[in-house]
Amino acid sequence: MTAELPVDEDGLVRLQKLLARAGVASRRKCEELMLDGEVEVDGEVVTRLGTKVDPTTAVVRVQGRRLPPVSAHAYLALNKPRGVVSTMSDPQGRPTLSDHTAGRPERLFHVGRLDTDTDGLILLTNDGDLAQVLAHPSYEIDKTYVAEVDGVVANQTLRRLRDGVRLDDGPVQPSSVRLVSSHEPSGRSIVELVIHEGRNRIVRRLLDHVGHPVRRLTRTRLGPVALGRLRPGESRELTADELGALLDLSGR
Repeated sequence: MTAELPVDEDGLVRLQKLLARAGVASRRKCEELMLDGEVEVDGEVVTRLGTKVDPTTAVVRVQGRRLPPVSAHAYLALNKPRGVVSTMSDPQGRPTLSDHTAGRPERLFHVGRLDTDTDGLILLTNDGDLAQVLAHPSYEIDKTYVAEVDGVVANQTLRRLRDGVRLDDGPVQPSSVRLVSSHEPSGRSIVELVIHEGRNRIVRRLLDHVGHPVRRLTRTRLGPVALGRLRPGESRELTADELGALLDLSGR
């Protein structure tokens, strides 16, 4: 996008042109949004059509939604298959994340990790600062998991999980827990948990602690980013809305 967006000698571009190139709407509609007071730059409403901004640093919002800055960085969502280690290389020769991004020219980093035997959503980027911030425990980004477990999960167990459980390394309390389905003949259930903890194998240990060992675990959401219909091993670029929300979460 940087190469496609002509800037002046100071590196600035007209705001309505930036909005149009970002796919917000046609340039005429973007001008109407500005005149209606629907566009903010760095926390200030901008209605003057001649306004110029730095497309790489300005914090732009349209109707309250963050518009990511122009950047050469890549931001990907990948559906990590089971059996793939959450690293870009492995001295033991096991399958890695890089096996599923071989066509990308960037040197990518993974945001956090998934256990080797857990599949689902993991984020990849060459924005090292954002990757480090989002992976830090202090940001407490909600992560959604769907677990197939042994046994029929009772309402009492669901309440126990919602109230919080103390494990060997401290207490853990999911943001939400719901029973997706249970099947008495097979003796299995499917449970969805939202949790911001990042401790090692925390979901598996939590469910095992309440008597329902995990047979299969999938992460379906990380903050504002959903796995959606990505097949195992497939990746996609984050949408502008997803990236804008992640930047807000990171405080950038």
